[in-house]
Amino acid sequence: MRIAVTGVTGFVGGAVCRAATAAGWHVHPLGRREWNIDDGPLPGPPRVDAVVHCAAAVNDWGPPGPTWRTNLEGTRHVAATFPAVRLVHISSASVYDPFRPTVQAREDEAPVARYLTAYAASKAAAERLLADRPDTVVLRPHAVYGPGDRVLLPRILSAVRGRTLWIVGDGRARQSLTSIDNLVAAALRACAPDAPPGVYNVADAAPVTVGAALGELMRALGRDVRIRGLPLRPAWRAAGAFEAAWRLARRPGPPRLTRYAISHLGLERTLDLGAARARLGLDPAPTSFEGAAGWLGG
Repeated sequence: MRIAVTGVTGFVGGAVCRAATAAGWHVHPLGRREWNIDDGPLPGPPRVDAVVHCAAAVNDWGPPGPTWRTNLEGTRHVAATFPAVRLVHISSASVYDPFRPTVQAREDEAPVARYLTAYAASKAAAERLLADRPDTVVLRPHAVYGPGDRVLLPRILSAVRGRTLWIVGDGRARQSLTSIDNLVAAALRACAPDAPPGVYNVADAAPVTVGAALGELMRALGRDVRIRGLPLRPAWRAAGAFEAAWRLARRPGPPRLTRYAISHLGLERTLDLGAARARLGLDPAPTSFEGAAGWLGG
């Protein structure tokens, strides 16, 4: 296989490159140094069998313009650069409705009409853009974790105060998490010509509960941390007030509590994997935090 990979300096793109190279594939890595997808199509693109589009602005705060430019217009430019080859687009389970629990969601339940962040809205818009493009596979992971994670694990660790990790809810909300290994396996499988085009949820073998997963993660990190919960509805109202105050003060970073974070950890977020198993032949591994102590440097 000859593939191009966008976003190779990121968590997912880098992992896809390494796995494809290890499999003996010829990989054309495309980071910002080689191509800023915001600027337009790539002149003289390489000839490939597939392109895995991992580049994205992954944030839930800040000015919406750059996020839309990368996630929507950048995707448009990638599709225009490789018009006649298999496109594997790494989307997100953030395209499901953030205002209600996602319970064993099937792929046809998204995109929706309302979102909390430019990130989710722009990823949904990118999916709509690609809906009629031939030979396209869209993958929707949720809460991707593993070696090299620069978003989820640092955010969890930043929420620890002393020996306490505060979460919203009672810790019993069920979650479909996605290890980087399971996502990479899905991306490589989706590159194959016989992999049916379409939209697929991608996650670990079975859901876990937030409290149990965080407890296991803290033990894997060697942290003696007690997990305590905040009531969901008051936390949601407080987060809305914090967001308004932060925007009014024009603070650069997000408040410690946001409705987006609550919607993804305080409510159930589970995904139906039937399509990925039946049509892509995926057999995902269960959630595991083994080796987590080395992830930040991975």
